[in-house]
Amino acid sequence: MTKRNKPHPQQLLVEGMNDFHVICALCEKYNVPETFCIPRPDKRKTQGVEPLLLSLPIILKDVNLQTLGIVVDADQDLQARWQGISDKLKSVGYDNIPKNTGAEGWIYEQNELPKIGVWIMPNNQLIGELEDFVAYLIPDDDQLKDKANEILDELEKLEINGYNKDDRSKAFIHTWLAWQKEPGRPMGLSITANVLKYDNEIIQAFINWLNKLYQ
Repeated sequence: MTKRNKPHPQQLLVEGMNDFHVICALCEKYNVPETFCIPRPDKRKTQGVEPLLLSLPIILKDVNLQTLGIVVDADQDLQARWQGISDKLKSVGYDNIPKNTGAEGWIYEQNELPKIGVWIMPNNQLIGELEDFVAYLIPDDDQLKDKANEILDELEKLEINGYNKDDRSKAFIHTWLAWQKEPGRPMGLSITANVLKYDNEIIQAFINWLNKLYQ
């Protein structure tokens, strides 16, 4: 790999290393052209959405930057997450920012500013996170999917779940992965190994967003 003296002109920012590995695996699976880089979150001092948002004004003022994509979790408040991103973009000079991203993700170009794109996990419409998005790679009729949900329901009914209910999607996907031929394989590697492979329309929408953003 050739070392760059300057940051890549097209970048995609993600919250953490799980996001990094999942998106890299999807890009390989769907043959997304290698026209952009995903800076490794573990190279930042701290991972997570707040450090990412705090860094936006600085990153967007880089004169070498042409395109910036942002992928973050909605968590428990989709509108608050979008508002936080909007406020940072407005502080740099972006205008005509809509009230939401739209199901297809948001892409915007404004004179003298980098092209910008935002995808809010899982699908720009619902609260949730990366793990909810990854769950779309499991077919609806998968029997282990139903069983994993039954087990989690039972744990919560008995109040013996160790996880916070806001983290149920994490508990679900890792439970499901623990029951595969190679138990406990990480999400990104599970995509690469075609354990997670269902071609859901939401996954395809994400790939379309990437291709359009970096075309």
